[in-house]
Amino acid sequence: MESELLEILFGVKGFDPGYLVIALAVLLIVVIALAVLLVLNKKKTGRLEERLEALCSGSDGESLESEIAKIIEENRYLMSETSEHKAYIKTIFKRLQMAYQKVALVKYDALDQMGGQLSFVVVMLDEKNNGFMLNSVHTSTMNYIYSKNVVEGQVEVELGTEEAQALKQAMAVKLPR
Repeated sequence: MESELLEILFGVKGFDPGYLVIALAVLLIVVIALAVLLVLNKKKTGRLEERLEALCSGSDGESLESEIAKIIEENRYLMSETSEHKAYIKTIFKRLQMAYQKVALVKYDALDQMGGQLSFVVVMLDEKNNGFMLNSVHTSTMNYIYSKNVVEGQVEVELGTEEAQALKQAMAVKLPR
């Protein structure tokens, strides 16, 4: 069975129209499959659009973009504050190095006659072992106080036993890092 229409339109002779029916059926199946995929993609796209809308419209009608802008601005503020605080901390540490952090107290009986160890030596040093010592010598009639400068753990004058002991104790204080 030959089709005259195919011969007139396309110049095809001896073509079986059954092939045309099969081709049309295959095309119809492909169109139906594509329509199903289109519907499924439309559903997925609709769900994504709903999620995006929910994400972009935050509480009290604020959008996601404005929330992100706020977070970025807060981050910039915190970064500037952090560097300012770092500078303050460095200043504090520099000052702390000069503060008296090491202290020692040695009590003793100055003249071996009074009892009660009313005489004492107190040493106060900074981180670099600079500072002073006070020696209070108590007698039955008077109280004498002597001070001596300490520079890098050294004193220019000779030290008594208790003074040397107090200086050694103060210099032995371990400061936390």
